[in-house]
Amino acid sequence: MAKYYGEIGYRLTSEVKPGVWQPSIIKRNYYGDVIRNTRKLHTSEYTNDNLTVSNEISIVADPFANENFHAMVYAEYMGVKWKINNVDVEYPRLKLSLGEVYVDNDAE
Repeated sequence: MAKYYGEIGYRLTSEVKPGVWQPSIIKRNYYGDVIRNTRKLHTSEYTNDNLTVSNEISIVADPFANENFHAMVYAEYMGVKWKINNVDVEYPRLKLSLGEVYVDNDAE
């Protein structure tokens, strides 16, 4: 089983001034294990096919991760940010299922 250390991104909303709420990405690093490491190639009508991974990463969760697992949006793995499709809570760990490449539409 391969070891994991990487960044997990959370999309949380905070009040920037009274009555104005704005989403932001909070980044935190975690240790864990790579449980499954696979990939899929989907053909599409576009020039480039879509690359999807079906990796599962089990991280050791801290209190912040346990309270905000619903807000996890990406995990960085092998230098690429991947969308988190599913989170299984298996205290004291969280099992993350990864999918397509994450694209932050809110980035400037």
